[in-house]
Amino acid sequence: MAVGEVIYTVLEVLIAVCCCLGNLLVIVALWCSKSIKQPTFCFIVSLAVADFMVGCLAIPLAVLVDGRVKTSFHGCLFISCVIILLTLVSVLSLMAIAVDRFLRVYIPLRYKRTVTQRHSWLAVAACWLVAVPLSFAPMLGWYNHDTLSESANSTRVCQFIAVIPMSYLVYFSFLLCHLIPLLVMTVLYVYIFCTILRNLREKPGSGVQKHCRSYLRKEKQLAGSLSLVLALFALSWLPLHTMNCIAYFGQIDVPVLAFYVGILLSHANSAVNPIVYAFKIQKIKAAYLKIWRRGLACGEENHGSQTSNSTDNKLSIITSVAKKE
Repeated sequence: MAVGEVIYTVLEVLIAVCCCLGNLLVIVALWCSKSIKQPTFCFIVSLAVADFMVGCLAIPLAVLVDGRVKTSFHGCLFISCVIILLTLVSVLSLMAIAVDRFLRVYIPLRYKRTVTQRHSWLAVAACWLVAVPLSFAPMLGWYNHDTLSESANSTRVCQFIAVIPMSYLVYFSFLLCHLIPLLVMTVLYVYIFCTILRNLREKPGSGVQKHCRSYLRKEKQLAGSLSLVLALFALSWLPLHTMNCIAYFGQIDVPVLAFYVGILLSHANSAVNPIVYAFKIQKIKAAYLKIWRRGLACGEENHGSQTSNSTDNKLSIITSVAKKE
């Protein structure tokens, strides 16, 4: 194995560990707190689950389909589709978050009646269900037929780009499933910020209006944090998609090292989100601190019980020695 491949593999392992630990903390923190009952945080949990699965499933599979395992053609195709699935779930979860924030501002008085916890979990389920047929489209025939004819009735070295056609990655995965949703989400967040800023410019009058301004400031802060998550997602994935477009439309050989950097950057996005939540979203930060305090309390209790047990053992030994004397 070349030095570059070793470095790539080691970095992927580190990113995978960070993805698993960070997003597991997000899931546990929100599940143990009352925040999980709020629609926005239902979608954040869905995004965290997708990011967690990127670490424990997609990254290991991505390393394998880089020519490190031999499979049948359709076996390699299935593994590649699973990797695409988790990316699409992340996009759809981000879309659900943006729509939820939009409704929060567009229909503030009817929001709680319209967007219930049940509706939120149904939307989460829809994100995962819709992502399945979109990501497994290559299994239905949109695959590299040349590779299939070369490896008919035999195993081959599994490589992602050998089974997934660049036309699918550019036209379907990027333009339809990534770029259009990103543009829609950008428009939604621009509308959200414009609406909030316009309302905040109005002079406060009664106590009700002051309460509304406080509510709008909180909405602005949360929307800003979630738009940062969206911006990081776009910045992490656009380089890889741009290289795919250059390779497909420009017929230019993009260096393998550049593709490795793009893949690492896209995977690292799943590890960064928990850090953004910790610093930018107050409720998740509070849930983190609560878990941290519980962990410290349990550690102190265990240390105290061990100390008391050791003291009791010493006293019993001294007592038995004294009796013998």
